[in-house]
Amino acid sequence: MLSDDTFSRRSPGPVAPGATNRRGALALLVTGLVTWAVTAGTSARADRPLVVASKSDTEGALTGAMIALALEHLGVPVVRKLGLGPTLIVRDALLSGEVDIYPEYTGNGAFFTGTETDPAWKIPQEAYETIRRKDAERGLVWLARAPANNTWLLALNGDFARSRHLATMADFAKAANDGLILLAASTEFVESPAALPSFEAAYGFSLPLDRIISLPGGDTAVTARAAAQRISGVNAGMVYGTDGALSALDLVVMSDPKAAQIVYEVAPVIRASALERYPAIGPALARVFAGLDAPTLRGLNGRITVDGEVADRVARRYLNERGLIG
Repeated sequence: MLSDDTFSRRSPGPVAPGATNRRGALALLVTGLVTWAVTAGTSARADRPLVVASKSDTEGALTGAMIALALEHLGVPVVRKLGLGPTLIVRDALLSGEVDIYPEYTGNGAFFTGTETDPAWKIPQEAYETIRRKDAERGLVWLARAPANNTWLLALNGDFARSRHLATMADFAKAANDGLILLAASTEFVESPAALPSFEAAYGFSLPLDRIISLPGGDTAVTARAAAQRISGVNAGMVYGTDGALSALDLVVMSDPKAAQIVYEVAPVIRASALERYPAIGPALARVFAGLDAPTLRGLNGRITVDGEVADRVARRYLNERGLIG
């Protein structure tokens, strides 16, 4: 590396006539080229389509399609990567800049930040504010969330629940302690401290292993159908709060008044740089997600899982019917 002294000892030598003007012209040319390059780069970034992704599940495809359609309605160029993969794949793609926006659940913030035992995750507003604040440090913005909690829940066979007037987890606890419950659930749900053990601790019951059919996968379509059809004597199943098959299968979801479970409310998460380019995205998606309460999401998910409709078509019809896109 040359020091300042090296430069001070160098002799400039004689300057040829016109050399100063040529150097000035060259400097202007270089400056112009740099300006053009910066301007072109900025223009290219401004024109680059936003990449809209989702996870590879029914509700992810639905809400991801809603985001893409709403952005296109605003005139924002969009590339779809819906059904990209599981949570960590899509999350990493967002953090790396490969993806610009996707729908995520507030409760997953507990695992992103390693704070699963923090009681804030069981309170809707606190969960949202916590992950919104943490992700702001990573250059991510959580937009307005939907008023639907897609958390783990327990659902009972409709006839069984109605005949015994079972509606809450307190009712479920009594039936479990009386030996009346046979539960179908994933191994994760049975073993994770945040799932069944959390319900048992909050409501004072314990399901012995011989009253549980534990499945290796987490497919609630299987556990819900087992409860609905009393397969192998099952009368209770692990479900998610916005599962589309709940109404179609005549299941009664047990309410969780003690908030035993982490709250999972879905919201668009966008890179701050993308939102700066298209600030109208925030209010537009707030209008979309405001209407997505639990009954609405269950109905929309049901059109996909039960009726076999394509997620994009279901999303488009919903947004059209509410005047959110033209």
